[in-house]
Amino acid sequence: MDKVRKKTIGIIALIILAIIIISNCFTVVEAGHTGVVVTLGKVSDRVLQEGIHFKIPFVQKIVRIDNRIVKLEVSTEAFSKDLQTVSTVLAINYRVDTSKSYNIFKNIGADYESILVTPAVNEVLKAITAKYTAEESVTNRALISDGLVTELNEKLNESGLFVTDVNIINFDFSEAFITAIEEKQVAQQQLLKAETEKQTAITNAEADAETIRIKAEAEAAANGTISDSLSPDIIEYLKIEKWNGVLPQVTGGASTLIDLEK
Repeated sequence: MDKVRKKTIGIIALIILAIIIISNCFTVVEAGHTGVVVTLGKVSDRVLQEGIHFKIPFVQKIVRIDNRIVKLEVSTEAFSKDLQTVSTVLAINYRVDTSKSYNIFKNIGADYESILVTPAVNEVLKAITAKYTAEESVTNRALISDGLVTELNEKLNESGLFVTDVNIINFDFSEAFITAIEEKQVAQQQLLKAETEKQTAITNAEADAETIRIKAEAEAAANGTISDSLSPDIIEYLKIEKWNGVLPQVTGGASTLIDLEK
């Protein structure tokens, strides 16, 4: 009975060992990833794509590299062209080139984000921020984002990292700078208001002058029409129409007064 029990235990142990060995002969690389083959510490340039792959059990291990687009958020400070401190929060989307997964793992390691990507973002941002004043940084966000994408790719592509997009989440400045900007905006608004009021006054004055000119021209035209229509005969007729039929009572001469009724 003991022999049968020992034999059964031995068979079960062999089955378990076989299962362990078989399970270690295969590996699965998930979608969006590649597998870097490491054989007894040596990194192979053969990269495993998505799917099931055979490997030598207990000799080879597979390091999975995420080749999907990854989002990295970086907070950093830089100085603008006018020496203002600009606190910036960036969201960087990047991916690992599948063909260079082994190269990244071999030369940099699995922590390539903190070793390579983050320092590159800080360096490039400081260089680009120095090209603009603090105020220009706010109004030229798109240019700064495009510049970051271009220069980051120039630094990282050779290593197998590709930046697809950079979004500037926030620009923050010192309290003194923000106050100065607010005061400038208030001054500009007051200047615009004064200019508007001045233009309105000029427009009203011009409108009044135009009204007076039109009225004067109309009166002059009317007087001219009346003057042109008064011939000598009409003038004489109007005199007769206005005469009430009574002759003057007294006429004066050099030395005599004549009573016209006698």
